[in-house]
Amino acid sequence: MVTIGWNGELKSTDEAMVSVADHGFLYGMTLFETMRTYGGKPFLWERHLERLYSACHQLGVVLELDKEKLHRHIQDVMAANKLPEAYIRLTVSAGEQGDGLPTVDYTNPQIIVFAKPLPQLPSTLYETGKPLQLLNTRRSSPETVIRVKSGHYMNNIIAKRELGTYASALQGAEGLMLNAEGNIAEGIVSNVLWIKDGQLYTPAIETGILPGITRAAVLELAEQQDIRYEEGAYTWSHLLEADEVFLTTSIQELVPVTLLCDVEERQYVVGDGTIGRLTNQLLERYRQMTTSG
Repeated sequence: MVTIGWNGELKSTDEAMVSVADHGFLYGMTLFETMRTYGGKPFLWERHLERLYSACHQLGVVLELDKEKLHRHIQDVMAANKLPEAYIRLTVSAGEQGDGLPTVDYTNPQIIVFAKPLPQLPSTLYETGKPLQLLNTRRSSPETVIRVKSGHYMNNIIAKRELGTYASALQGAEGLMLNAEGNIAEGIVSNVLWIKDGQLYTPAIETGILPGITRAAVLELAEQQDIRYEEGAYTWSHLLEADEVFLTTSIQELVPVTLLCDVEERQYVVGDGTIGRLTNQLLERYRQMTTSG
């Protein structure tokens, strides 16, 4: 039986119930953060909480969490599931707020913590990478000025369903969505970055992407290593000209992309088909961050 964190308590998934009147259920008013632990501790913990608090503020969800208690609670959930390391999902559901669309703040949100084993990844993933499949599904415009990490995932689910229709899905491809203007946005569950002539590029936040925690950390690492980077509006053709391409997620870190596939299923090898020099350098520095305390 799986044990979850439910408003600071440990409960089985059979015991935990969300009210049908909860606005997370009625209107999709949920926010969440996914984190990976290293040494049993969620990595970049403060940054994830900062993003969560910012999103709650935008949506009028009054979130009052004791960071230390929450940190211990997450470790208790991991221990209850016998997980020395884990994939953590911290979810905030807005809670009940009467009928109809509210004009006042949500003052009683529900806090849910899931902990599950880290995914088993192929040993070759960080050497030979994975394909990136261009999709017809466009990235929806964010509901707020800066996209929040919400449970409103219909756009992503539609994109995932489209991805399954391509042969590249059998090779573990990630799907790439463009925004309404036809510029590169993001992967279904990742941010996209690439390198051309020694410079790092990634779509700007203004393109409607989620401001990824790992993405931001990589840009900081690039600056520390005197790797120039640029954020802007780019098209698929920019990726086709790239020397290196990689994806960032909190769970899988930096994943090289070694094959680009368009909607007509034409394929384009990136570089020599293995992880690029600067991608590997950034991955190594990122992993050093995870062990530096």
